[in-house]
Amino acid sequence: MSTNPIIRVLQFLRTYRKDTILTIMLLITSVAVELATPGLIQRIIDQGIAVKDTALIANTTALILLLAMLEASATIGNTFFSVRVAQSIAADLRLSLFSKIEKFSFGNLDRFQTGQLVVRLTSDINIIQMMITMGLRMFIRAPLLIGGSIFLIVVTNLELARVVLPLLPLTLILAAAFVWKAQPLFLEVQKRLDKLNTVLQENLAGVRVVKAFVRMDREAERFGKANEDLTAQFIKVATLFSVLFPTMLLIVNLSILSVVWFGGLQAIAGRFTVGEIIAFTNYLLLSIFPLLFLAIIASQVSAATASAQRIYDVIDSDPQVKNSPDARPLVDLKGRIRFEDVCFSYSGNCAEPVLKDINLTAEPGQTVAILGATGSGKSSLVNLIPRFYDVQKGRVTIDGVDVKDVTLESLRSVVGIALQEAILFTGTIKDNIRYGRPEATDDEVIEAAKAAQAHDFIIDLPKGYDADVGQRGVNLSGGQKQRISIARALLVKPTILILDDSTSSVDVETEARIQEQLEKQMEGRTSFIIAQRISTVLKADKIVVLDKGMVVAEGTHAELMKGCPIYKEIYDSQLGDGGSRQ
Repeated sequence: MSTNPIIRVLQFLRTYRKDTILTIMLLITSVAVELATPGLIQRIIDQGIAVKDTALIANTTALILLLAMLEASATIGNTFFSVRVAQSIAADLRLSLFSKIEKFSFGNLDRFQTGQLVVRLTSDINIIQMMITMGLRMFIRAPLLIGGSIFLIVVTNLELARVVLPLLPLTLILAAAFVWKAQPLFLEVQKRLDKLNTVLQENLAGVRVVKAFVRMDREAERFGKANEDLTAQFIKVATLFSVLFPTMLLIVNLSILSVVWFGGLQAIAGRFTVGEIIAFTNYLLLSIFPLLFLAIIASQVSAATASAQRIYDVIDSDPQVKNSPDARPLVDLKGRIRFEDVCFSYSGNCAEPVLKDINLTAEPGQTVAILGATGSGKSSLVNLIPRFYDVQKGRVTIDGVDVKDVTLESLRSVVGIALQEAILFTGTIKDNIRYGRPEATDDEVIEAAKAAQAHDFIIDLPKGYDADVGQRGVNLSGGQKQRISIARALLVKPTILILDDSTSSVDVETEARIQEQLEKQMEGRTSFIIAQRISTVLKADKIVVLDKGMVVAEGTHAELMKGCPIYKEIYDSQLGDGGSRQ
């Protein structure tokens, strides 16, 4: 495959071959009519007006009118089909890009910021769409007009052609210099647009935090700086245009002046007619003005090349986590999970590991609680089970099979996850709960909601389970969102259940009721619970204490109270009775 991003984009034209061919044919028709018109005007002047032949004038005028209608029809058709092709390709690119992003692992998403991906899916693809539209309407038209006009200029008057044609290479050189200069400027525009969009998205997502800490002025300053940088770059591009077009118009005017001067001298000498001067001038304009359009298109190509490169940077990125060539489905699952000498780092090597020398076993049906200070690696540990990330050393196995040797779909289909940051989607509450099992019945949805202690608040809503959820669940409280998230995880009836601090936003009483229901739901399931409240993990079959990415102790509550000072310190700080509740 070609490494040129524009060539790769244009390969999409094969999918819309018929529309593309029809677009080009209509364009050729329009150009042919446009090239024929100056000759017909010359005929009216030299053979009609000069000899007062009214019939010839009338017939030729009628022919010009018919040709004008034909050109208008061809131009309308060309515009329609070029826009349809360009929009279809843009839609295909958006789908390809979105599909690739959906396949990304968490590591890939750590590299590409959300704001950058949004700009690629919107602004960058819009620039490519505009380039294709302009290309099918003007890029092909310009060379045809230039070539046809030059041929007719030479045929009309070779001597005069020798005077004006040397100006055309100068115009081409100017356009080429513009393309060379413009491309890096357009690339920088998109980079600065990335930055602006990132600042905007952060502020929209964190507007409550901004207001709570009275940081509106600071955020306005950040946005203003990004906005000024983008504006300054756009001004650089505009400055380039402001130099290019007046210079090219100067060349056009010099060319016309040359035709009028030298053509006029020849006409006075009787070697040139007035009609030929007019036709020659029209052909000259038809050859030079397309060069101006080429410069415009060149700017579009420069911008589109930069945008296409940014798009293919994403499309060509391999997911850091993907199926191995011989991956097989995970079947007959019992749920025994082992971490064997696991080392993991977000940087891709174990020089500065987040997790180090992890050896841990969860037996089928066992509930394992993960406890530790913030940054100890709790979430990183459970993220390795469904392969959101891959280990750099050691392995994670399920029933003795390395998770890298099974298909991602089969692996993740048996894992139910509820995260601390409960992400909900626009739609209804029912839709969000059955997100992992769209075919689930209403009774199953209600059962899962009851287990997550969400049923009562849901039925109190005006539309109950059909109540609309705002963007990211903005119309629900943090605790409500977490309970819906737990219900969503339970509904898939997973063999492996992961609750990553998923009750941090609910009150203690509600959490106690959730834990009581979860004990029933966890029967027969291998479960991992991450919690900040030690009361949440007291009844776990095994409690694992992490510190600085290492397992420092594991056992039951009673065992850890006797043999793990870190655990006892956490217990005493939260419950404050020195362990009398054990």
